[in-house]
Amino acid sequence: MSAAREFSATGMAVRTAAILFVFVIVFTALLSAAYLWTKPAIEASATEEKMKLIDEVLPRRDYDNALLDDTLDLPATPELGLSEASTLYRARLAGQPLALVFEAVAPDGYSGKIRLVLAIRADGRVSGVRVIREELLKTLAQHGVGLINPAQGELFQPGRHEAVMQMAQDGIESGHIVQTFQAGYTLGAERVLRPAKVAVAP
Repeated sequence: MSAAREFSATGMAVRTAAILFVFVIVFTALLSAAYLWTKPAIEASATEEKMKLIDEVLPRRDYDNALLDDTLDLPATPELGLSEASTLYRARLAGQPLALVFEAVAPDGYSGKIRLVLAIRADGRVSGVRVIREELLKTLAQHGVGLINPAQGELFQPGRHEAVMQMAQDGIESGHIVQTFQAGYTLGAERVLRPAKVAVAP
């Protein structure tokens, strides 16, 4: 009788594990399919929003090349307030240089750094300057995209945060965030498009 109960308990444990395994596989497949299905629309929307921001500093009628394809990679440029590499867009008209469009950061905004997009014409004139970070976040929020930007000391949440390194710091408890390197994004209330990249206290 005891052996039969033991066998029954083992069989139930195996069945439960198999059901959980199948559930995880199906759920993962559904999440992957949803991501692949929405990715092109999200990328197209992001491209269009980027072009709308650029239009405000350099109208499309002024150039005739594919601006987002005619680029240069800029290294980190402290003079522009950029601590990371960025992209410079080259506008041309009939093959001749017309303007450069690039990002810069003003470090002394009311609530911290202010990200800007600027267009400088070939003759050195400023074509336009536009604040972009807040505007981009507002537009993304209208499409259900939220920002994951954890503050120092917040509890690390797997799934919403991705630990890229461990870093000890006085006053920060183990398993809490020391620094955020890159913000993440959500779609709706629950779905994480990209986790925030953070350093976590060991």
